[in-house]
Amino acid sequence: MVRAEAAARLRPRPIAEHRYTLLDVFTDRPLAGNGLAVVHDADDLSDALMHAFARETKLSETSFVQSPGPDAQRADYRHRIFMTTGEIPFAGHPSLGTAAAVARTRGEARASYVQQTQPGEQAVDVELEGLRARVSMLQEPPAFGPELDPAEVLGLVGLSAADADPRLPCQVVATGVPQVMACVADAEALARAVPDYEGIGALLATHEAITLYLAAVDPAAGRARARSFLSPRRRARTPRPARPSARCARTWPRARARSASRRSRASRWGVPACCAPRSRAIASAWVATP
Repeated sequence: MVRAEAAARLRPRPIAEHRYTLLDVFTDRPLAGNGLAVVHDADDLSDALMHAFARETKLSETSFVQSPGPDAQRADYRHRIFMTTGEIPFAGHPSLGTAAAVARTRGEARASYVQQTQPGEQAVDVELEGLRARVSMLQEPPAFGPELDPAEVLGLVGLSAADADPRLPCQVVATGVPQVMACVADAEALARAVPDYEGIGALLATHEAITLYLAAVDPAAGRARARSFLSPRRRARTPRPARPSARCARTWPRARARSASRRSRASRWGVPACCAPRSRAIASAWVATP
């Protein structure tokens, strides 16, 4: 009889058990939208172990719920977010999904929480109905970075300056984490976009941004259609479902209108006052707990 035995360095080493929740965010049905894993009671997990688990899930983001940090003011929990490439300071669908997971774990059908992330503290409201959740979050006020050459940015997705929306600049904008926003004049341009991922990666690295959002905005209807493009480094290791909307891209033009008007109500610009300068990200999610 021949007995095979793995080398000591290859033998699995036990780690502490942690409950985690799987969710589909930005969808009205299971197995759609943006997948998310939320690990609970993660105070004892090292950064390296959290990153390793995020790589193991192969989801676009994986969330870890910890006790509030020493600098927290109102937070109910600290929320840390890892992509397969490492930790990021903030993201929308993980924030919404994590609140739903926390409410389900705590057995609360309706709840209001404050999460702590690197940019600050954000209020999140949750309503649960069976495996379905509706969540809204008050985002950070928009921070407007440099305006960019639309011909240069749109050229990275196979478009030209003629496709740009003349009402809105191409700009770096953050509501927690920097993104590059490029608005086009009509939704048809979204379908024609052919990304140069190497060029996009260089652009994003220059501005320390996560994503390039290409958006067709309809201010009168308060709607936008968008496509998102990651750098090749993130894209190669991060299978991300197409987002039905880029919430930051949707709220950015409204917030700009408010900032430009310097009035107490953005309705002068034909947009709801509640959308600027801080807006709520809203999502439905399906929850499944292993």
